[in-house]
Amino acid sequence: MSVLIRPLAESDSVDWRRLWRAYLAYYQTALPDAVYDTYFARLLGDDPQDYHGLIAEVEGRAVGLAHFLFHRHGWSVENVCYLQDLYADPEVRGTGVGRALIEAVYAAADAAGSPRVYWLTQDFNETARVLYDRVGRLTPFIKYERAP
Repeated sequence: MSVLIRPLAESDSVDWRRLWRAYLAYYQTALPDAVYDTYFARLLGDDPQDYHGLIAEVEGRAVGLAHFLFHRHGWSVENVCYLQDLYADPEVRGTGVGRALIEAVYAAADAAGSPRVYWLTQDFNETARVLYDRVGRLTPFIKYERAP
């Protein structure tokens, strides 16, 4: 199976929404349409603070996505790359789509002079963690966030 990874385009709106809705559903989250509209616009924007979007295709069909951004970090001179969202349709998991998306983010980070790429996942995401253990290094950090 051949996987094509390419930048997100305006014409991907319907496929992107389908994929991102499925990604959010996995994490038991739903968001208002205004968030979808804003995020998609940011993924296509040219502001240096905007996210970058990638689409994975198999036989011309969108089957996965990745969103990432570059930001400053207090412990390095270079920007770091945060892989915000990564998703592959269930029927293509285990076929190399996720790995291809991560490797495309690694390549984008290298091209931008950003030596560090990091991401988060939930501890119960066992299927993805099998891949992450192959392409990344588990850190000992525990995430906290502001309480409501």
